[in-house]
Amino acid sequence: MLKFGLIGCGRIAKRHSDLLGRDQIDGAKLIAVCDIQAGRAQVLGAEHSVPAYTDMDDMMSNEDVDVVVVLTDSGSHAEHVVSLSSYGKHILVEKPMALTIDDADQMIRACDENGVRLFVVKQNRFNVPVVKLREALEAGRFGKMVLGTVRVRWSRDQLYYDQDSWRGTWAYDGGVLANQASHHVDLLEWMLGDVESVFAKSTTALVDIETEDTICVVLKFRNGALGIIEATTAIRPKDLEGSISILGEGGTVVIGGFAVNRMETWNFVEQVADDEDVLESYSVNPPNVYGFGHQAYYEHVVNAILTDTPQLVDGLAGRKSLELIHAIYESVETGEEVRLRFSPRLCRLGIRDS
Repeated sequence: MLKFGLIGCGRIAKRHSDLLGRDQIDGAKLIAVCDIQAGRAQVLGAEHSVPAYTDMDDMMSNEDVDVVVVLTDSGSHAEHVVSLSSYGKHILVEKPMALTIDDADQMIRACDENGVRLFVVKQNRFNVPVVKLREALEAGRFGKMVLGTVRVRWSRDQLYYDQDSWRGTWAYDGGVLANQASHHVDLLEWMLGDVESVFAKSTTALVDIETEDTICVVLKFRNGALGIIEATTAIRPKDLEGSISILGEGGTVVIGGFAVNRMETWNFVEQVADDEDVLESYSVNPPNVYGFGHQAYYEHVVNAILTDTPQLVDGLAGRKSLELIHAIYESVETGEEVRLRFSPRLCRLGIRDS
């Protein structure tokens, strides 16, 4: 049995604590929670009958934690992961793993030096339709890749951003691209491979925040395919979709729903035995944008630790999608196409006033 402690008891913590604290994950148990806001920690701790702390070092010193889950604001991930790595316990960190590439490198280095495994939360890779799409990709069913598209059309009003002072800031959060759409950026890159260049435009349409609530990106992949990222939190009045489309010479797949969870199109030139059953078997839509992937993700984490096998999304994989996000923001700031690899000049993500 792996014992988990949570650092950060904000909005996303309920999803993690419900799985770990309600015996939803075999081999995992929630034993403590922590947040600098005592009220938040006490409410979550009471809900799951576990101790609540306001200092993460106190929690790590007093509790026998095997895995610590970092759910703090994105801009604090690096500081917390680097500090926690000294305890020699495995670390799971929510997306994005950091806001700057230098911070991501520090996190990877600290975990390596302390013999700690770093898991980055990318639960959409474990959605059942996404797993099915990946199987078709690895089987070569698409042939030459033509176009990949992700769409995030969600609703986040001013009340959402006003919940915490860090939301919608460059220093601690980023906009819709770095926050809500980071999972989808990861999926697109995972499916189509390395990116050669990006060109992007963004705007802040409906809320009062530093960062963007709407962004459009055109990508060129090294394999010759093109890509499109359309992401917004300015959908009104409620969430519409989180989707991915993959088009190749051999076929087309579209996964939609709120959280890339519903198979909508499954068409291939060369048919195989179970193709006619795919839409019916992979068409379940989750009740909210978090989807069902977190449970499969945690099962993967537990198995990887207990069997000492590689994890699907480690620090290097998390860094890769972060570098792409930085390139997109660099394009927004410069108004120019940005090629990967690159060194950020004007990208504001993760930059704090001195």
